[in-house]
Amino acid sequence: MHLVELEDITHYYGKRRALECVSLQLPAGRIGLLGPNGAGKSTLLRILLGLLAPTRGQGRLLGLDLRHGPALRRKIGYMPESDCLVPGLSGVEYIALAGRLCGMGRRDAARRAHDLLNLLGMEEARYRKVEEYSTGMKQRLKLAQALVHDPPVLFLDEPTSGLDSDGRERMLSLILGLGRDYGKSILLSTHILGDVERVCDQVVVLHEGRVLLHGQTAALCGLRQDAYRLRLEGDVGAMRRVLEKAGAQITSIQRDWLVQVPTGWTTSRFFELAHQTGVTLLGMRREEENLTDLFYRLLRRQAIGPGAGSGDGCEHGLSHYG
Repeated sequence: MHLVELEDITHYYGKRRALECVSLQLPAGRIGLLGPNGAGKSTLLRILLGLLAPTRGQGRLLGLDLRHGPALRRKIGYMPESDCLVPGLSGVEYIALAGRLCGMGRRDAARRAHDLLNLLGMEEARYRKVEEYSTGMKQRLKLAQALVHDPPVLFLDEPTSGLDSDGRERMLSLILGLGRDYGKSILLSTHILGDVERVCDQVVVLHEGRVLLHGQTAALCGLRQDAYRLRLEGDVGAMRRVLEKAGAQITSIQRDWLVQVPTGWTTSRFFELAHQTGVTLLGMRREEENLTDLFYRLLRRQAIGPGAGSGDGCEHGLSHYG
């Protein structure tokens, strides 16, 4: 059973499209939902929580139909981006209240609240009023309320928002530990690429309501099959002309060139063109790409020519792997 199964999920706010033709099958794990502001991440989270019915499409979470909101939310711990704290309550009272709202008994909720504050390193602040907490403590308190009913799935919306570098690293370490050590599936919604690289083993990239790419981060990143770094000596102008005539795109970076080649290219072609132009090929290696490089390459491709349709029909021929 997949964690998330979505088929042609589309949603409009009036005439404004927020999501279009989102189809995904995601296994359990640590999933990064990545995209710029306005990409449709928050809308997708609300649909997965059963708080918003899609305009079109269907889906399941842990085998439950997305239309079964209350049953869904019993299995999900949700940490919203916006401040959701209740002024006047202490930290332990706030978490216990969240437990009571999830249906826990008074004693169990109180015991769970104390345990979570210990787990998150906030035991000394448990009786302070929540409005007195620092930004980092407020973020950890929001994480604690998402965990109070011990759900198998966590939805975390911009969990490092407003944090300094130390607070951000502490939060990401907590999230990573929840996935690795406690077996939680995590959907981390953010526009910060570094957060996804630090925590997630899967990624979904949204842009203007559509899925640009999804898959295992290790498989998506690494060595590109369509880009090489070359070091040349000789008539490099001639080499550049024949490469571009052959369909390659070239970026000169100091001594090395970054060359993006067309489909079907083989490394022997470089040697043929170098011999043809009298150039000496001093070095050649495939380009390495991290998630940040991949993300911005996809956005540049969309800016040049999105290739994504619009209207009422959903197109399934788009590659989700760049």
